[in-house]
Amino acid sequence: MPTDSEFNPMRSMPAALRDGSWANPERIRVYSTILLILEVLVMAFCVAGTHGLIVPLARPASTDFVSFHAAGSLAVNGTAPLVYDRQAHYAAEQAMTENGIPYNFFYYPPVFLLICAVLGRLPYMVAFFAFQAVTCASCVLAVRRILPNISVRCLAAFPAVFWTWGTGQNAFLSASLFAGGTIAVDRYPVLAGMAFGALCYKPHLGLLIPVALAAGGHWRAFASAGLTAAALILSSGLLFGWDTWAAFFAAAANAGSVYGAQAIDMAGLSSPYGAILVWGGSLTMACAVQAAAALAVAACVATAWRHGRSLPVRAALLTAGTPVAVPVLLFYDLMLDGIAIAWLIAAGRAHGFPPWQKTLLTLLFVMPMLSGNLNSHSKLLIAPSAAALGFALALAQAHHEWRRIKR
Repeated sequence: MPTDSEFNPMRSMPAALRDGSWANPERIRVYSTILLILEVLVMAFCVAGTHGLIVPLARPASTDFVSFHAAGSLAVNGTAPLVYDRQAHYAAEQAMTENGIPYNFFYYPPVFLLICAVLGRLPYMVAFFAFQAVTCASCVLAVRRILPNISVRCLAAFPAVFWTWGTGQNAFLSASLFAGGTIAVDRYPVLAGMAFGALCYKPHLGLLIPVALAAGGHWRAFASAGLTAAALILSSGLLFGWDTWAAFFAAAANAGSVYGAQAIDMAGLSSPYGAILVWGGSLTMACAVQAAAALAVAACVATAWRHGRSLPVRAALLTAGTPVAVPVLLFYDLMLDGIAIAWLIAAGRAHGFPPWQKTLLTLLFVMPMLSGNLNSHSKLLIAPSAAALGFALALAQAHHEWRRIKR
């Protein structure tokens, strides 16, 4: 007969899930390898499908990167304002690939053309792989500054990595800038500000950054971010002409017809705004809920930064809060949650993990795998759920640290 001291799976499993003792380094390596193999197979299947090798396609497919490359080619040819002319931009996209591809929107400010123009000088596939490889490598290096001992295998297994490669998006660049800014903010504020300021290429991602820097009294980083953004704006205006900025503002004014009228799949958004629209709520309700969520997240971020919580906790709240607070942020930008996970692991290693934290971090790590292949009809809000879980785990770690300090 078994004794009380012997292993009882019914008693031990809940305890292991609560304290995370099941997630030892060897298991993490094994599970990461299995997940990585699965993702490679899924990606190979998706690539074959988008090239018509599984079933015939009704129309040719492309990636979001074609939008960047087409914009770069127009800028290189001295017609940068046409980047924001949908017909001209679509013609350039088809010239890069083939006729009949779906149109890929371009609502980035001319600052991003500083990168796109470089890419536009390269052949399409060379530019694609160069951009993704360089930005992915920078992201890996940044995460390894946060967690020096983490294996590249574990990093590569994070599902948002495959979505970013598969869509040809710029999430690696955004995540790298967030990681670099948070790593440097305490010791090298000017460098941190430069990283944060460079996010003006995708300005909505910077929604919480001024809140964090101002609340924490990081005025050198704040000033550096502002000067960096101003320098990039000035450079783009001088290089591409101020009429390009005028064209951008005109195009941005009509962006609501895309994001408000659900011209894109709302199921891919990580925000409450997208969740409300997927579940049939009105645009007014979605905006109201989003505003309330953004204010709540901003208040939490400001509180943590004002009271000088540890850098891992502050950084985790900022990076995990952004996918919740920003209304239009798509599933591939859950790369930011990858940065948040790294900071939360760093915080846990330094000061201990709250109950269930390791298990839920593992769940958060896996969730983005299902975030990009759903549509609004499924009603499965994977991306918003992942974003909400990431921020909840950051709050739990902040509370854990607060209780430790109060003892």
